[in-house]
Amino acid sequence: MPVIECDVEDARARLRDAGAAFQDGKAEHERWHADLGEAHAVAYEGKVVVQGSRPADITSVLASEQSGRVHAYFDGACRGNPGPSAIGWVLVDGDGIVDEGGERIGRATNNQAEYEALIRVLEVADRYGYDEVEVRGDSQLIVKQVKGAWNTNDPELRELRVRVHELLERFDDWSIAHVPREVNDRADDRANEALDDG
Repeated sequence: MPVIECDVEDARARLRDAGAAFQDGKAEHERWHADLGEAHAVAYEGKVVVQGSRPADITSVLASEQSGRVHAYFDGACRGNPGPSAIGWVLVDGDGIVDEGGERIGRATNNQAEYEALIRVLEVADRYGYDEVEVRGDSQLIVKQVKGAWNTNDPELRELRVRVHELLERFDDWSIAHVPREVNDRADDRANEALDDG
């Protein structure tokens, strides 16, 4: 549950501009509540607490505009192939973890879940305003297909790969590389936690 220390009236204005819906606080110490996408925020004196299945829908709006490079880790989890699936992702820059999350995506194959995780981490990195993204994942198939080294014969995966490339075009520079599972363990944890919570 992210906690963002900020001027809560400035936060309210930024969320309003992004299309959030507001309600009055429900207790004396709450200033207001806001909903945007799949995230819910509660404002207190000097801070906003963010909840929901996709906190980045709000945290990316309230974060200071970023620039520079970010490392984006992604992973998909699947129980059965296809089966119940979830995604996990982590954004890391020079100051540490910027944002992370996990969510269930319904029934999917493992490869579909991996692509969905990659799409989500790129969307979040774009919302934060990074110029460069270095993507890391433990799915060799996804990495090779995105690089164009391997063909994408499955029509659904081909559509997902097109979406990935549309998102990558938003960055001034990008790279994608395969990493061992132990390097990607935090994204893996977020995906499995989301799957377990369901």
